[in-house]
Order: sequence, then structure tokens, then C-alpha cells
Amino acid sequence: MERRMYTLTLLSLVLSGVGAVFVSIPEKVYEFARGDNITIPCTFKPKGPPKYVVILWSVEAAVVGAKEINIVTYYSDDNTTDIKALYEGRLSLDVDVPAGKANLKLSNIKLEDNKLFECRLLIPLDDEGTPAATTRLVVLVAPSTPICKMQGKAEYGKNVNLTCLSNEGSPTPTYTWKSQDVRSMPRVRDPRTTDKGGILSLYNISKETSGYYVCTSTNKIRSATCNITLTVMPPSMNIGSTAGIIGGVVALLIVLIIVIYCCCCRKKKKEEEYAMGVREEEYSDKESARNGDGRRPDGHEDPQGYDDSSVRRIPVERNDRSEERSERDYDRRNDNEDGRSDYNDRRSDYDDRRSDYDDRRSDYDDRRDRPRDRNERYDDDPHHDDRRDRRSDVDDRYDDRRDRRSDVDDRYDERYDEPYDDRDRPPVPANKPTRRQNDE
Repeated sequence: MERRMYTLTLLSLVLSGVGAVFVSIPEKVYEFARGDNITIPCTFKPKGPPKYVVILWSVEAAVVGAKEINIVTYYSDDNTTDIKALYEGRLSLDVDVPAGKANLKLSNIKLEDNKLFECRLLIPLDDEGTPAATTRLVVLVAPSTPICKMQGKAEYGKNVNLTCLSNEGSPTPTYTWKSQDVRSMPRVRDPRTTDKGGILSLYNISKETSGYYVCTSTNKIRSATCNITLTVMPPSMNIGSTAGIIGGVVALLIVLIIVIYCCCCRKKKKEEEYAMGVREEEYSDKESARNGDGRRPDGHEDPQGYDDSSVRRIPVERNDRSEERSERDYDRRNDNEDGRSDYNDRRSDYDDRRSDYDDRRSDYDDRRDRPRDRNERYDDDPHHDDRRDRRSDVDDRYDDRRDRRSDVDDRYDERYDEPYDDRDRPPVPANKPTRRQNDE
């Protein structure tokens, strides 16, 4: 019974394959090194001797889900081959329809050729069976020298990642990490350390974490390595932060020096302005005493001089202006008080100079007495009479100047002995309204 069932199943399979197309590729994956010249075989069996056949070779699209891209098409009626520009010059077909052969030849393969290829047969009125077959081309490329980097700060208690990546490699390379201490001795990896996809993660690093780390990138072709040195430092030993602090302190000192310099310049300028103001005040006092009449309108003599032109005429009908100007007169009175203090200082200086003058005059008198003694000795000499007469004339002129100097000193004492109210009270303009008029 079982034998009969097996015979019936085999017969049904043979009958179902009659009149169907069958296309096949021997291997599902072909591996070649980059730059090789390769051949991908493709065979087919039609239902009978075909009159017209179209053979298509295509590759998978770069985007997942997109339509396949035809790279070459063969037409049996005129035995022509249409090759796309992307593969022009390095692709050809080896076709033999009676023998059922449609091999693809590709020269100088590249990493971009690492794709899925399809061989398809088109026969009119014969589309049943297996009209297409696929295979994958793997272009073998040795991994490039990987690049090792560190992410994070190498400080006590921090977490850092050591990365390792090769820019190219086919099949995709795998990465492994090994570490050595500062004495180049292998050490056991910390259980908390993770290594995935070329990323080595180190947690809560310390001084013992410092050392040399080597990454190896490997695939079927060969392997390549890179290394990185990890030096873990305390936060206070961070060169960048230390440099930042030093730079900030230097900048603060520069700003402080500039502020102090500006303050000193401003203070010096104020002192110079004050000194210039004092000189101008003294100069104005001397000029007023020299050029003015030195007498007020009420008949009293002003030791500082009085300039009637500085007094403004106050209209009677403008009471408010009168009050304002009276306030200004009061301010000038205060200025006169300050001037009086300066006048007292000048008078004391004058007294000192007068005392010095008296001393010099007494010395002169002594020197004058000595020539007189000599004159007495020469009274009998007739040749010295004329010289003695001229000397007497000089003494008389000196006595006259001394008398005039005494008169000046007496007038100065009389001016200084006048009451303060009469000397320093500012002049009252002739047209100033009285208090009774202002009240009205």
C-alpha cells in the first residue's frame, strides 16, 4: 500500500513539470575579493525549443522596498545585449540559448557591488514554473585601520566611552578591546565594563583605570588595530579648568588696575581744577584791588576792591527776580567771607614780609653808619667832599622812600582795622525794592 502511494506521488510531480520553465543559480552566496573578475552562472530549461527568449539580469534597489534595477537585457531574435551606463565597460553576458546558459561576467568588482543579483527568463506563452533565480554577491574588503576615540572627561568618579570604528570592511568587521595597566601588564576587565559594537564603556573610573587600551577590527580577510592611552586625573588637576581660573584671575587684576588708574586720574584732575580755581580767585582779588576804586557805594573803603559793574540792576516791578538776585547776593556774601579768610592769610604773609623788610632795613642802617664813620675820617680831605655830598643825597632819597613806605603801612593798618560788617557787606543796588514794597 505504501509503495503504491509513493509511485503515484512521483508520477504527479513529473506530470506537473511538463511544459514549465526552470531557472537556477548553483550557489546562494558568492564571495570574492574586491578588484577580482568574477562570473555568476545562470542556467534555464524551457518547455520546448523556444523561438524567442528575453534574458534579464537585475540588482536589488538601494532603498528597501523599491523596485529592482535592470542592469543588462538580452534579446534572442537579433542577438543584441543592452547594458546600463552604470555598468558599461565592466559587464558582459555569456548566452547560449540551446544549451540553456546565461552567465553574468563582472570585472573589477567594487564594494558597491555587494548586492543581491537576479536572473530572469521571459518566453512568450510560457511563464509557468520557476522563471527567475537569485544569489548574493559578497565583496570581501579588509577592514581599514580603526579610529580610537574617548568620549567624556577622564576624572575620578566619571564615566567614559572608548569608541573603535573602521570606515570600511566587508563583511562588517567585529571589534574587541584589550587593556593593560601603566606597566604594560595585562589585567582582568572590570565586571561593570561593557563592550558592544566597538564601544567600551567604563564606569566610575579611578587611578587604577589608567593604562593602554587596544582595539582590534577583524573580518574574513584580515584584522587591524588601534590604541588609546587613558590617564585619569583628579578634578583639581584638570589643565583646562586650571588655565580658565588663571585666565579669569589675570583678567580681574587687569580690570582692577584700570579702575584704580582711572580713579587716580580723576582725583588728580579734580585737584588740578581746584588749584586752578584758587589761583584764579587770588588773581581776581588782586586785579579787583588793583583796578577798582576800592570803595563801596556807601562811602566805606573795601580792602578787596569792589566792582560796581558786577551788580545788576533789579527792576522794581519784578519782585520774584529781586528775591532770586538777593539770594545770589547772599551767595556772593559767603564768597566774600571765604575771600576774607584768604585776605587774612595774605595779610599774615605781608606782615612776615614787612618784618623781613624791617630786618633788612636795620642791616642797611648799620651798613650806612659804617660809611659815615669813614666820612668823618675823610672830612679833612678836600678830595672827598664831593663824594660825601652825593652820598648824603642818596641817603635823603632813601629816607623819603622809607617815609612813603611807612605811610602805605599806616593806610593798610587803617583799612584792616575797619569793622567787618562795613568791609564785607555786598553793595546794595540803588533800585532794589524795600521789604515793605515786596510785601505789598
